[in-house]
Parts: sequence; structure tokens; C-alpha cells
Amino acid sequence: ERCHILELLNFSDDRSQSIARARVEPGVTTAWHSLNGTSECYYILSGEGVAELGESEKYQMIPHSLLRIPPHTAQRITNTGKEDLVFLCFCTPAFSAEIYENME
Repeated sequence: ERCHILELLNFSDDRSQSIARARVEPGVTTAWHSLNGTSECYYILSGEGVAELGESEKYQMIPHSLLRIPPHTAQRITNTGKEDLVFLCFCTPAFSAEIYENME
């Protein structure tokens, strides 16, 4: 997906939610993807970038920005800054490999 993911919370006996930390290097754009049946929120910790939802929605992301991504929505994020873009990903219900759809 062209980013570094660290799962912080994702329990096999509780699929209600998960939390991961993502890191995108400067100049990198993550792969177009969607999460089937799962809503996701990004919370930016550091860095800056542009998040894209579908073909027409773009959001400038800076520290403390929050973005909700509905299920089944094409998404990607580009690091437009000079330092790593680091953010938390909150998924409801929890993320699993089976829900990830690569759209490239």
C-alpha cells in the first residue's frame, strides 16, 4: 500500500474496532483502496498531506485534522510535506485483510 502500518489495537475476540498507526514517507501516495463494510477515521499526528475520497473530494490534512471515510469509499493519501506523515487509523468494525480492496 506504500505506507508503514503498526497495529495498536485489533483483537480477534472483539471485532468492534481497531486502531493502527500509519506512516507515509515524503512525496509518497498510498494505493487507491477501499474497506468493505468498515468505516475509517484518520487523525493526523504529524506531517501534512492531501487525502482523496473518490474522484472529487480532496482534504488538506495537517496535525489534529480528522477525516471520516465511509465504508466502500475509494481513498488514498499523499504526503505533501518534507517529513513523514503520521496518523492514526480508527476502523469500525475492526480492520481485517479480507475487507481491504486494492483499487489499482
